[in-house]
Amino acid sequence: MTELQLWLERLERLHPTEIELGLTRVATVASTLGVERPAPRVITVAGTNGKGSCVATLEALLLAGGHSTGAYSSPHLLRFNERVRIGGREVSDADLVAAFEAVEAARGDTSLTYFEFTTLAALWLFRRAGVEYALLEVGLGGRLDAVNLVDADLAVITSVAVDHEAWLGNDREVIGREKAGILRPGAPFVCADPEPPLSVVSAAGSMGAEAYFIGSEFALDGDRYRFGATEITLPATTALPRPSIAAALTALLVLDALPGSGVEEVLAGLQLPGRCQRLDWRGRELLLDVGHNPAAAAYLARWLADHPVAGRTRALVAAMADKDLAGLFAPLAEVVDEWCPALLPGNARAAGCEALVAALAAAGVTAERVAADCPAVAGALDRLVADTGSADRLLVFGSFFTVAEVLQHVRDDIDGES
Repeated sequence: MTELQLWLERLERLHPTEIELGLTRVATVASTLGVERPAPRVITVAGTNGKGSCVATLEALLLAGGHSTGAYSSPHLLRFNERVRIGGREVSDADLVAAFEAVEAARGDTSLTYFEFTTLAALWLFRRAGVEYALLEVGLGGRLDAVNLVDADLAVITSVAVDHEAWLGNDREVIGREKAGILRPGAPFVCADPEPPLSVVSAAGSMGAEAYFIGSEFALDGDRYRFGATEITLPATTALPRPSIAAALTALLVLDALPGSGVEEVLAGLQLPGRCQRLDWRGRELLLDVGHNPAAAAYLARWLADHPVAGRTRALVAAMADKDLAGLFAPLAEVVDEWCPALLPGNARAAGCEALVAALAAAGVTAERVAADCPAVAGALDRLVADTGSADRLLVFGSFFTVAEVLQHVRDDIDGES
């Protein structure tokens, strides 16, 4: 086991609960570390869906414009290092260990959650590297998330939908209020939700924020983006959500940081693992998506409808039991031909076979379109690939854990052949 792996195992045991929202403890340690201001410019991104895509777009465009960046996002798929990037590259194990040691020395007797500890480590690395821009993705909610200890020069909310109900509630107004907690008085704010909750609009007004709402201050008509005199065609080659890209473009235009040329070329190459990610394996096309709530499934359904295949669309799905499973499956009921519910052994949160099958039925999927058994994800993938024609498409979705399992299985298979 590497030193980094030992650290990560320790961090998982460091605090009695996985999540403890609140800024008092983490802000105290941040002050000791001197990371309250990790970069001259900070952009914080919150949202139910699309925030990772927005951060990736901001990062790519800023790098293309010659700026130095630090990007922090979560969760990761295969390696923790994915969460922290400097200059577009994952930081090394040694960098992370050094950051963890710095946080450990600074925290004293203060107890920190895994996310709080690792957030402070990322901020420490950004400050040490001297990046111009820190791009921070909120982990959960906004107002009480550890990322919010940093005052953002510009805040983005990509979308507001229902997810993580145990922590954020099941009401968009309440959820919007939590996400609007990342706004700062008088600072610019970009919202890419076409129907923002009143709580978000009110928060922007009461704080005197310089607000930019999609459909008002900037527009997105299909692939056509417009903000003032700027018009950009979003390339069809990227599968990232258009509203998230539009939010990133608006943010950089507001900050006068959008490159003067080559923007469409940068956008054409945008991709993010697990976001409508196409992967060729064993002569078959896999489509991997981490979508795990009804709003994400609705976007995925539209994407599938806009990109038809000659054959069948078959879905391998494994999801967490605490999610709205029927709501997750319903948007895809008409665009997926066959379903294979699968299990994630060893994951205590994962839904079992009975729950998955019942949710598919509740979503309107007829029994003859659902596989008779529920194998583990890796076994289900092998079976489906062997039985999938070259004109078919194999969709994998339902959670980050599901996509991670498939990516690891594919990697192990490729490594075994080399």
